[in-house]
Amino acid sequence: MRPLRTITPPPIARLIEALVKLPGIGPKTASRLAFYLLRAPDEEVMALAEALRELKQQTRLCEICFHITDESPCAICRDERRDHGLICVVEEPLDVLAIERTGEYTGVYHVLHGVISPMDGIGPEHLRIRELVERVQREAPREVILATNPSLEGENTAVYIHRLLTPLGVRITRLARGLPVGGDLEYADEITLVRALQGRQEMG
Repeated sequence: MRPLRTITPPPIARLIEALVKLPGIGPKTASRLAFYLLRAPDEEVMALAEALRELKQQTRLCEICFHITDESPCAICRDERRDHGLICVVEEPLDVLAIERTGEYTGVYHVLHGVISPMDGIGPEHLRIRELVERVQREAPREVILATNPSLEGENTAVYIHRLLTPLGVRITRLARGLPVGGDLEYADEITLVRALQGRQEMG
């Protein structure tokens, strides 16, 4: 197979190579996207470029929950109508979006930005676990829901956090087993997530 740069102009080849690095994008899809953008109106392409620039320059992590936001604290943490005595701990910002889509959860969140995974060189110090412990000490919520994914890494992370929070006297619960083992919250349907939240159980 000939190298991409020998059969396409360098600007197109560079774009295809950049798109392939995105999750879920293979070489064929990247090529289709690149040629779509090549044919698209200038305004559409410039709008996309501007959106990408703003994504990097105007977003940050919330100082309280570490969700992605354009101002800190984020809208959820600022909302006085939310139940601030109920903290749902999730792996990634996408998990917040998945739970919010249910329209049933009224508490607040804490985003870890990953899970403990020794095989990948990710330890507790690489996540927002220390900040969670400090937050529980500071805010004294009545309940912390550990909503990490039902994978081996997610379960191990939940057990680790449970061990740290238990001495603080807070009620600690885990999502019910309605979620498939090894599945991700972001791909679960709303009904499954609602049932998992409603059926959450105390961690022993």
